[in-house]
Amino acid sequence: MAHSFRFSIDRGGTFTDIYCDYLSADGSRMCKIMKLLSVDPANYPDAPTEGIRRILQEITQIEYPKNIPVNTHLISSIRMGTTVATNALLERKGKQFALLITKGFKDLMIIGNQTRPHIFALNIQRGQKLFSEVIEVNERVQIVSNPQNAEIGTTGEYFNVITPLDTQQLTQDLENLKQKGIESIAICFAHSYAYRKHEIQAAEICRALGFSHISVSSEIMPMVKMYPRASTVCIDAYLTPIIKEYIQNFCNGFDAHLSEIPVLFMQSDGGLSSIENFLGSKAILSGPAGGVIGFSQTAASPLIGFDMGGTSTDVSRYAGHLEHLFETEISGVHLQGAHLDITTVAAGGGSKLFFRSGLYVVGPDSAGAHPGPLCYRKNGYATITDANLVLGRLIPKFFPEIFGPDQNLPIDYNAAREGLQQLTNEINAFQNSNLTCEEVALGFVKVANESMCRPIRALTQSRGYDPKKHTLACFGSAGGQHACAIARSLGITKIAVHKYSGILSAYGLSMADVVLEDQQPCALYLNEENIMLSIQKLNEMSLKIVDKFQQQGFVKPNIKIENFMHLRFVGTDTAISILYTEGLDLKQAFYEIYLREYGFVLGKRDIVIDILRVRGSATLDSIHEIEIPDRAEAEPIAVTNVWFETETGFENLPTKVYRLESLAHNQTINGPAIILNETSTIIIEYKCTATISPHGNVEIHVSSLNPSFSEIECDPILLSIFGHRFMSIAEQMGRVLQRTAVSTNIKERLDYSCAIFDPKGSLVANAPHLPVHLGSMQEAVKSQIKLLGDDWKEGQVIMSNHPSAGGTHLPDITVITPVYFKGEVVFYLASRGHHADIGGSTPGSMPPFSRYLTEEGVSIKSCKIVVDDEFQEATVRDLFRESRGLEDNVSDLKAQIAANNKGISLLNDLIEEYSLPVVQAYMLYIQQAASQSVKDLLSKVSETSVVLRSVDYMDDGSPISLVITIDKATMTAHFDFTGTGHQVLSNLNAPYCVCRSAVIYCLRCLVDTDIPLNQGCLDPITITIPPNSILYPSEDAAVVGGNVLTSQRITDVILKAFEACAASQGCMNNFTFGNSKFGYYETICGGSGAGFGWDGASGVQTHMTNTRITDVEIMERRYPVLIKQFSIRNGSGGAGKWRGGDGVVREFQFLEELQVSILSERRAMRPFGLKGGKDAQPGLNLLIRNDGVTINLGSKNTCKVNPGDIVRICTPGGGGFGEE
Repeated sequence: MAHSFRFSIDRGGTFTDIYCDYLSADGSRMCKIMKLLSVDPANYPDAPTEGIRRILQEITQIEYPKNIPVNTHLISSIRMGTTVATNALLERKGKQFALLITKGFKDLMIIGNQTRPHIFALNIQRGQKLFSEVIEVNERVQIVSNPQNAEIGTTGEYFNVITPLDTQQLTQDLENLKQKGIESIAICFAHSYAYRKHEIQAAEICRALGFSHISVSSEIMPMVKMYPRASTVCIDAYLTPIIKEYIQNFCNGFDAHLSEIPVLFMQSDGGLSSIENFLGSKAILSGPAGGVIGFSQTAASPLIGFDMGGTSTDVSRYAGHLEHLFETEISGVHLQGAHLDITTVAAGGGSKLFFRSGLYVVGPDSAGAHPGPLCYRKNGYATITDANLVLGRLIPKFFPEIFGPDQNLPIDYNAAREGLQQLTNEINAFQNSNLTCEEVALGFVKVANESMCRPIRALTQSRGYDPKKHTLACFGSAGGQHACAIARSLGITKIAVHKYSGILSAYGLSMADVVLEDQQPCALYLNEENIMLSIQKLNEMSLKIVDKFQQQGFVKPNIKIENFMHLRFVGTDTAISILYTEGLDLKQAFYEIYLREYGFVLGKRDIVIDILRVRGSATLDSIHEIEIPDRAEAEPIAVTNVWFETETGFENLPTKVYRLESLAHNQTINGPAIILNETSTIIIEYKCTATISPHGNVEIHVSSLNPSFSEIECDPILLSIFGHRFMSIAEQMGRVLQRTAVSTNIKERLDYSCAIFDPKGSLVANAPHLPVHLGSMQEAVKSQIKLLGDDWKEGQVIMSNHPSAGGTHLPDITVITPVYFKGEVVFYLASRGHHADIGGSTPGSMPPFSRYLTEEGVSIKSCKIVVDDEFQEATVRDLFRESRGLEDNVSDLKAQIAANNKGISLLNDLIEEYSLPVVQAYMLYIQQAASQSVKDLLSKVSETSVVLRSVDYMDDGSPISLVITIDKATMTAHFDFTGTGHQVLSNLNAPYCVCRSAVIYCLRCLVDTDIPLNQGCLDPITITIPPNSILYPSEDAAVVGGNVLTSQRITDVILKAFEACAASQGCMNNFTFGNSKFGYYETICGGSGAGFGWDGASGVQTHMTNTRITDVEIMERRYPVLIKQFSIRNGSGGAGKWRGGDGVVREFQFLEELQVSILSERRAMRPFGLKGGKDAQPGLNLLIRNDGVTINLGSKNTCKVNPGDIVRICTPGGGGFGEE
């Protein structure tokens, strides 16, 4: 009788996939796969249990009744990956819990890092909070440098207890929670990553009171940064009870002997866990993690994993070891801890198809499983699946007949074709063309392919890897239909498709190891003494993990221990994980990885050991692939016609169809061909060749088509593809800049932007970074072109920050690099970053009372910082000699140059692929497409009114006046700011380019579709700004407040004219402090304005900025300050049918004598409501001296603070919309 059944199960949201191997009666190893619906209550209560029951019954021919627990005596092991945790998080169906958090931070989980997820969305939607109740706990510790009277933390840092834990009040609060029926608790206190005593005390009180689940942040994830750690412990308290409940229900489906066999669950880090150790915070990527393990075994590394499903596509990379990240965001919630580096893009077989303003658009909306694609016979939507069906790449007669009212019909080709034909008619009418339905279908498939290539390029190119040197490992239900085309687009020549590619996540589970991890935060400088100390700690942690494995029955030969040290440069927060082996030169290894990823090293900076981590893995009886038996080469089971792209165009080619299970070892199949198996369809495209491996897997060799792109006439398919490519290049530039910069402003707060410009300096593509930079950077490029002319030579890079040369304010430094091709400039690349200090009268270079530009720091109209490809460091150091952060200035400028260099490399690849004439033609076409989108908007607006008026006032009474006149004949508009106030003898003057940025930003928000953002948005627009006004000041006028304050008021005025939404906080709340040695700068969030049908958001960055806030623990680690409070300012938003968002209260207590500056607005003039909505509360800035005296600082001020002084900043709310 068959026995030793080993089950590997991937329980997904829609389907549950099962891979089972077992020993047959004759002792040979056999396997069985099964796919069934994850939820089918009419037929079974639990899909994994039902799948096990069915397989046992089918193989053994012994009846396993449904209604009694499954007999386990033939089962050797069960492994499962599950999306139960993921789905509960996405659907917000976790367990009710309460969060215990340090007093002053009750709203930390709402504010988060203060950014909004989509910078062009006026209706700001952030993930719903997870907790039901929050308790502010009266406790506080302070990190100190002096060990006297201090306690040492686990990192070696010293702490003073400012406020002992108030156990009496906490007990009372917890008893109240008990009465409300809450049983799950999450605990996170400030600095508990190192100082754990207060969390341990609080947890003991919770246990004594009988709470059923307690998640403690210092146990779950002892890593610095309070917000992501708090978020992680919330996830754990929210999901772990759900996970435990699911596991218990699963176990109840088996007899009592289940406890005697290994039942293991896949974790987000790619390792298996016992039931006892499987936690909600480690289960978010449980489903896709198995796929990464599976594809890592399909071919020789390096590999790119491509997992395409119905709704989304996951991409990942494997180069001999699993690649992990330690911080990510899922469904609006931050997660801290080791997890596989998997990037998800909203493109799959169910992605909806649209044609908008001349562009093919795929997703991100999905048709889902219901109603699904048109071909599912549920009156669904046109999708990529329908496009593939129209092209002949899906064959109805080989599909299961499970569609229609009685679930007995095949997929509906006619419905799919009808839907694609409607899109074809729309496209042909728009561009006066004669495209066929098939050509349009292929166009959408190509655009979808490009959107999936984008994250692959980010995963490789932006990290210094060449995608061409990888094998594409393809899996997922839809991956095989797109693999060849995606490989071609990336220049990849080899594809590996496992025979179980349709269930690879389940198959991967069968090869995974059991994993245990331990980690400790530390803060040790890298030197011989600390290396020895770290090795000693790692050895101690390793022994504990080995002991745990041995208690689970593993023997030492099957246990593998890996020791990691996470290293970072002093002053940076991004650590690199180094696998430590005996004798390794840690410093050299760190330099080599840093140089590869970032392009340079900070040789003069000390290196810090940030985290010690041990990863232990133990091997069970792993499953070995079964070789296919010798057999004759199979003949095709059918021949069908399929549309493919060839060198000469688009052809309908006869295509052979094969069954994978019938193919012989080494059998070669020349494309075009289709290979079918039980769970997927594999398309072997024209000029591709498939070979069958000894184990029955498919290896595809991809040849280039070398298509001709001689036609320069605009093709909307290529137009959409180039939109993705240009945007991808700008995004990768931004990633390089963030990763290579050292300053908090750029690396952590993300105060930077990167963009591509045409030879005239007009914007082509801007990554979605900071709106205030959008329209202004092109003015900086154009200014240098005009100023330098022929004196700008190849090998030269320009730096500029002057307002008259396209700058916004002086701390924003723009680095511009020309891209040459055969001696001619074909593009310009620019990166702009906010430098924390560049001199000037106050630390942070944001003086509140500056009257002239010279008071705000060094101003540079044009400086060649690279000449003959050499960085002019002496020149830079001389220019920035008055800076309080000179080393950061130099390092960040090098990072900006590195970002531009990445852009040059990627643009050269694009030119090589398509030719310069084609690339430049589509550079123009993309601008024209953006122009058409704005014209469509103006056409819609003009149906109601052709003249729009708006005015608002700065706190000093200066008006910003706007009249918009739309010309219905040409669909153009004139923005006339005549009537705006005079230039002021203060720093509220906004350079002309800032106003352009506000206009282009507002237009993009109002268009409300994912269009390329470039100069084309402004082509239908003319702008009149009176000279010597607050929006067009003279060259020597102070401008630092114009960029960060007046810009916000301009957006409010424009959006008010369109009646789009009420005023947001209208300010960036710029706060700086420092001394002669350092300067710190941040902008603080507030409330967003409400609009028709939606409330404003609270505690969020709005409009022209989207920078992050520095985490409280990083802040207090680096600077002599204590953050006393960071919370929502309840009631500050305007009332209305739709209520405005609330501002925040942020409170700083200073620990030494410093100079502080506040530069803010909306302290006198309230953010207005609209359509009967009420105004919001204005902001308020207070200085509370250490003797108790409170002083109103007004909207703009600079003062000295002494130890113990407090600055409290209360930011404005957003206006309400509509009468209550």
